[in-house]
Formats: sequence, C-alpha cells, structure tokens
Amino acid sequence: MDIEDIHKNTKILIDGTPYNVDEAEFVKPGKGRAIYRLKLRNLVSGGVIDRTYHSSDTIEEVHISSQDEQFLYKEGDHYVFMDTETFEQEFIGEEHVGDKKNFLKEGTVVTVQRMGDRPLDITLPITVDLAVVKTELATKTATITSQDKKAVLETGYTIGVPTFIREGDIIKVDTRTGKYMERVVTKK
Repeated sequence: MDIEDIHKNTKILIDGTPYNVDEAEFVKPGKGRAIYRLKLRNLVSGGVIDRTYHSSDTIEEVHISSQDEQFLYKEGDHYVFMDTETFEQEFIGEEHVGDKKNFLKEGTVVTVQRMGDRPLDITLPITVDLAVVKTELATKTATITSQDKKAVLETGYTIGVPTFIREGDIIKVDTRTGKYMERVVTKK
C-alpha cells in the first residue's frame, strides 16, 4: 500500500506488529518530497509512536476481521465473550479490554477486532445504560451553572451526574467520552 492511501483508522503492520493510524498529517515542503507524519497506536500493547514517511514509501496493510460477541462475565483477569453466531466462548485478557471495562455489563454486545485468531481490540456500543448503585449527597447552593455530584455505576465506574439522579436510577452513558447523557429510568 502506498503512503498516499493512508488515512485515519487505517490498520498497518510495522515489524510484524499491528498499528492503528490515529492521526495522519500531510506536509509539502518547498523543496523535496512530500512528508507524511503519522501518530500510530500499537494494537497489541496500546503504546503510541510517531513515524514520518516520504511520498514514495510503501507500508504493509493489516487485514483485520471483526465479529459481534456478547460479554458474559469476568473471570480473574480475563473477560468471557460469546460469539453471537456460533455460541463459542472465548477468554480475552484485560490488556485488550482496557478502560472499556468501565462500560461492560453482562449481555453487552461488542465488536471484537482480530488479526487472524488473535483478538486486538473491542469496540463498545456508542451508549450503554447502567444502573447507579451509589451517589453522594447533593448540596443545594444558588449557582448559575449546573452542578454535578459523583455517582458509582454498576460496573464500579465513578461518573459525574446531575444532582437529581438517585441510587437505583438507570442512566445513559457515552462510552467514547465516559460522560453522563441522560436518565433512562427513574427509581420509584
């Protein structure tokens, strides 16, 4: 693959290791060949590196497959997922799940990306509905801006929520930002 074809979220292989292109910048100096500056995220370790390529360079593209799997439960430092078509179960290590564990609850369907048989990453739905298990007491003060209080969700994740949210409420959370979106169900 020519460097000119590289764009954000392209998967490439460098020295046998798969990387995701997080950022791609094209620079055309006054003299000489064009330069491509790439910010690459290692899909195995999660580390980030910067690389510079010239306009005539070629890069090996990685072929990654994706399939939907349902999260079943956590066992030790592994997460158990089930293929939604074949019903086969597989263990995926915590290093591949990372901070996404904050939004995983039993029954959540995710997309697992893999290179061959090796899982590389999981993609969560954009939003998830999670129960609030504990909240702080809200202090009432007259302010112009909205106030937040801390709430612990069923996954153990702590999030800022509006003061009207109570324990037992179900809230919608954006998995990309980790922020509160809206209340879905109110505890009676």
